[in-house]
Amino acid sequence: MTNNQADKQNITLILGLGALALIRPLMKITGFIHIFGSEAAGSIVMTILISIAWILIVISKEVHNPIKILVLAGVSYAAFAIILSGILSPILDGSLQGPLTNPIALVSVLMTNIIWGLVLGMIASAIPYKKN
Repeated sequence: MTNNQADKQNITLILGLGALALIRPLMKITGFIHIFGSEAAGSIVMTILISIAWILIVISKEVHNPIKILVLAGVSYAAFAIILSGILSPILDGSLQGPLTNPIALVSVLMTNIIWGLVLGMIASAIPYKKN
């Protein structure tokens, strides 16, 4: 596999992981998050499940640098969530709300998800796996 092919696979993986994490806000928007009892409990459970999925996917793919991949996955999720909020808040609430209306919130969303990806990447890096 060439470096260009590996880069394309990594970009697809990063965007796919970011999209996977959209399950949580979509569950919140649809109200399906309440299957866990409350919105707070549902958000925590879904964040844990998504985190486990990210780690398992990165390990199963045997990526060369899981920290880089998961930090960038956090950035892609943040971008997707910001865009989703920008599209859906005017439709659902009648006006633009969320991070796009507040620069501090925008930076906060990005930093939170960068840190989330960094922590998960460090966990994934620490888990030994068997190469074929």
